[in-house]
Parts: sequence; structure tokens; C-alpha cells
Amino acid sequence: MAVEAGKRAALEGTVDFQAILKEAGLAALVAFGLAISIVGVRTVTIPGGLGLEYRWEWVVIAVVGVFLGRFALAYRRETRSPGRRAEREEAMDRIGAQVQRMAKVAGPLLVVLAIALPWMPFSNRYIVDIATLVVMYIMLGWGLNIVVGLAGLLDLGYVAFYAVGAYSYALIAVYFDLSFWICLPLAGLFAATFGVLLGFPVLRLRGDYLAIVTLGFGEIIRVVLLNWYEFTRGPDGISGIPRPSFFGLPFSRRVQEGEQSFHTFFGLDFSSMHRIVFLYYLILALALITNLFTMRIRKLPVGRAWEALREDEIACRSLGINPTNTKLTAFAIGAMFGGFAGSFFATRQGFISPESFTFVESAVILAIVVLGGMGSQIGVVIAAVVLIGGTELFRELEQFRMLAFGGLMVLIMVWRPRGLLAHRDPTMLLDTDSPSATAGKSSP
Repeated sequence: MAVEAGKRAALEGTVDFQAILKEAGLAALVAFGLAISIVGVRTVTIPGGLGLEYRWEWVVIAVVGVFLGRFALAYRRETRSPGRRAEREEAMDRIGAQVQRMAKVAGPLLVVLAIALPWMPFSNRYIVDIATLVVMYIMLGWGLNIVVGLAGLLDLGYVAFYAVGAYSYALIAVYFDLSFWICLPLAGLFAATFGVLLGFPVLRLRGDYLAIVTLGFGEIIRVVLLNWYEFTRGPDGISGIPRPSFFGLPFSRRVQEGEQSFHTFFGLDFSSMHRIVFLYYLILALALITNLFTMRIRKLPVGRAWEALREDEIACRSLGINPTNTKLTAFAIGAMFGGFAGSFFATRQGFISPESFTFVESAVILAIVVLGGMGSQIGVVIAAVVLIGGTELFRELEQFRMLAFGGLMVLIMVWRPRGLLAHRDPTMLLDTDSPSATAGKSSP
């Protein structure tokens, strides 16, 4: 009712502050009810047991913040001119198109900078670790971008394929003593198989229903990993996962007699940074392969079929495209890259458990794709650097990290719902100067 009153007032050329205040007050009231239990009371350890700590000042800050934020959003909505919004969207589209064109030139330079990062004067173990984490999420974002950005299928359970890849690598490496280079393609194959298994039940679903089913699939995988103790060791997780080697040369200080390690083979002093830098280059190579594959396949018939499916499934059927095969290929290929990233996560950590593959991980990966702009490769890179690298830089403010993350997503959805770089150039353009096109124009 407040929105309808505001619209009527906007048509009359005035702003109904009473309706805006009512709307902001209701939002503040809801925030008050939630803040009491979430931030107002906290359990603390005291001698002899647990006690309660009351933080009413945080409740006041939350309520005032929600009231002011809702008031600002409502006032902006009522005073916003449709023409100004269209101009802003057009300007952002131009900026997005320019950034994507610049990325074609600056992309190789960014790759060179990424390769040289471990050897920069300011580089240390912490920076390389953060860069490794960011590149891993870039790879996950590019994999999910195939499903969400290109095929238009909203997937809230992408972490399931991430988990399948991680557990596939860990179980095969631990029980069969196979190397990372053999387990890596097997992990991708298993994840792709699960992608096809997910694709079959959701062939007739779209929109919110598809999102709910994929969310349930992700939770099913997590619950199975948590309860199938004989196979996955349940909540205890899998430890002692083998580390990758450099063409058979392990990164270890001590080796058995007659064998060599990385530092002895190259005549170097032992350093734990050798393995850290190798893992960084490994995930960087996997991410670049993912990007090159995606850029190539989107120009092939299957990639054009994904984009046709995203725009209009009915028109896609009328063109003779099989939506069943199109959806299954999107789920399978996107899941395969998620499995590759999962196997890298397992070998990097050396330990995995179901707690590493919760819905929050799916939400973060999806947020990277949406924030950067669905279908935009460079947008995923920018969003991953902001969401993953930015939150790691402010790790000291740990209790506010998710609050800042949620606030950023709300601002993006209000200001730029399609993402920062939502502009997409057509995959194929008609050559209007060709003889056939000219003849078609001149014909009656």
C-alpha cells in the first residue's frame, strides 16, 4: 500500500513522506525483532559454564541503519525519473562494452602480471595464498557462468560438483595411491556425471523451481557425505591427501634414499614457498584453460544453443534445437570445471570435510557471477577479486565480513541488477555488406 501511495504521489508531482516513513518504520520493526536474537544476545564462556552477553547498542545501530537505508531507498524510488534511469543504464552498458573491448587487449597483460606475481618485490606467502584462493574462485565462477550466464539455468547447488570433485580426488588418491595428474581428469569426469544426473530431473523446470531443485541437490550431496561414514568418513573428513608433485619430484625436505625432491634436483635450498608457488601456477593454468575453453565453445553451435536457450526456450525449440541435450551439456561441462577446482582444493588443503561444501559456498560463487555480470568473463574476475580478495584483506573485522558482503549485494541489485559488466556482444553478427544480404534488401 505504501508503494501504491508513493506512485500516486509521484504522478501528482509530490513525495508522500508519510508513506515513506511508514515503510521505513515497518522495515526497522522487522530488523528490531531479528537483531534481538542475532546480535543482541551472545553466549560467552565464563568460569563454570556459559553466560549471556547483552549488546543492545548493536541492536540500536542495526535498527537505525535499516530505517535510514529503507528511507533512502524509498525516497530514491519515488523521486527517480524513468528517463534518468534509462540514461544511466545506457551509460553503464557503454562502460561495460568498453571494458570488455579493453579486456581483449589488456587480458594478455593481466596474465603476464599474474605469472610474475610470486616474484614481485612485495610478494610473500600470504599474498600468494590469497592470490591462489582468488584464482580458484575465478575458475569456479567461470564454470558456473556456463550454466547461469550462457545457458540461463539458475543453479544454487553448484557446490555439489565442487564437493564431488574434491572427494573423488581424495578417495582415489588415498585408497588407490594414484597421482594428482591421473586423479584430476577422473574427478572432472565424476563431477560431469553428477551434472548429467542433476540435469535429467530438471529438464522441464525453469526459474524458481529449477533453483529450488538444484539447491536441494546440493544439500543432498552434503548430507550423504556427512552420513556415509564408511565411505567418506563423515564429519571426521579425509586427511593425509597426497600433494601434487612436479613431474614426479615431491616438494619435501626429506626423501628416501636414491630419490630426489624438487630442491635437490634443481640444486636449491629447501623452501616451503616452492610448493606454494607451484600450487598457484597450477590453479592459474587450470583457470586459463577454463577461460579459453569457454571463449571457444561459446562460438561453436553448442555455445550458440546455450545462448538461444537463455533468451527464449520456446523459440529455441522452434529453431530445431534440442533443449534436453543443450541443458545436459551445460550442466555437464559446468560441473566438470567445478570438479577440477574441487580436486585442486583437496590437494591444496590436504584435508576435506562436508563443512567445506555448504550452501554458503554456492551463494558466494553465484554472487561472483551475478555481481560481475552474467555471461561476462572479465566481470567474474573483477567480482572475485572484490568479494574474495577484499574480504580477506579485512579479515580482522571477521564479524562484519558477511554483513558487508550482504550489503554490497543489496546495493548492486538496487543500482545495477544485471551486474557490473552485463553488456554482452552478439556471438555472431550478420554481414550486411555481403552479396546475399544486399540481394535480400533489394528484393521485393
